[in-house]
Amino acid sequence: MKDLSNYSLKPHNTFGIDASCRRFIEYANGEEAREVTAILRSAQCPFLLIGSGSNLLLTRNFDGIVVHSAIKGMECSPCGDDVMVRCGSGELWDDVVAWCVVRGYGNLVNLSLIPGEVGASAVQNIGAYGSEAGDFIERVEAVEIATGKEVSFSNEECCYGYRSSRFKKDWRNRYLITYVTYRLPKEGCLNVEYGNIRAELSKKGIVDPTSQELRRTIIEIRRAKLPDPQEEGNAGSFFMNPVVSRRQYEELAAAYENMPHYEVDADHVKIPAGWMIEQCGWKGKSLGKAGVHGKQALVLVNRGGATGDEIVRLCRTIQHDVQARFGIEIVPEVNII
Repeated sequence: MKDLSNYSLKPHNTFGIDASCRRFIEYANGEEAREVTAILRSAQCPFLLIGSGSNLLLTRNFDGIVVHSAIKGMECSPCGDDVMVRCGSGELWDDVVAWCVVRGYGNLVNLSLIPGEVGASAVQNIGAYGSEAGDFIERVEAVEIATGKEVSFSNEECCYGYRSSRFKKDWRNRYLITYVTYRLPKEGCLNVEYGNIRAELSKKGIVDPTSQELRRTIIEIRRAKLPDPQEEGNAGSFFMNPVVSRRQYEELAAAYENMPHYEVDADHVKIPAGWMIEQCGWKGKSLGKAGVHGKQALVLVNRGGATGDEIVRLCRTIQHDVQARFGIEIVPEVNII
């Protein structure tokens, strides 16, 4: 178990914010996770649970304990027509997707190249191209911080929704996640109809892609429109796409021809936040050292040396402009500390 004092968090947040914490603890197995809960109970100071920091914006040094999982390992076992893939919470998410695809379990493939770790997939319910982690999570294992007891939760108990779960809401800071198990069909159907996936496959002359062909295509799409955090600090999509009433959507659609949208149900429609930000003129623009990515307006970037406060100022300015133009509040997906 790592236990370090006055630790720099710059390597642990993809925005590249130069902040530190009073104490950094990393657990590598369930027993160490139980030890960490005892430390947290006795320390009586603030604590922060992080993954790889790909959904995190630090605005200050953290005067408390930062906790990170380094639990590794992936294993699968058959279960009827499905397989159960159990992964350590410290595994990189994209490594899990690649591992599954190589073995012929392609249902996670639309979530390729999403940054972050397995534990975060269970907290954040990461999603892309019509798929969400919560569609496949079977069980989440954790250690309760208040008691040190090992617990296990079903998918239903986690209450997964759009970029949300009970771990983000009423269970926030209550558990250290140790393992996540995903249920994947042995012969699942690939989803190629979301966004521009089908068009990109057609350019390659691929009509009926394998999971590996689909993975390569999705990776190419993401790399073409999303910046590399090593070159330009970012946390991927900064805002969630808002879901509005059908009536509000129809009023906006009458004013904005060909406004992109996604059907949610009979009464609700999802409107891309990136499109609204672009309509407000922010795509490629900057406010100080914080900016909006030139290829994807949903992504806020660190142009070099930006502070967390500068990125928050840009965020709030964009929120104001979108609200003023469309009457819609866009909410950050990123956890701002």
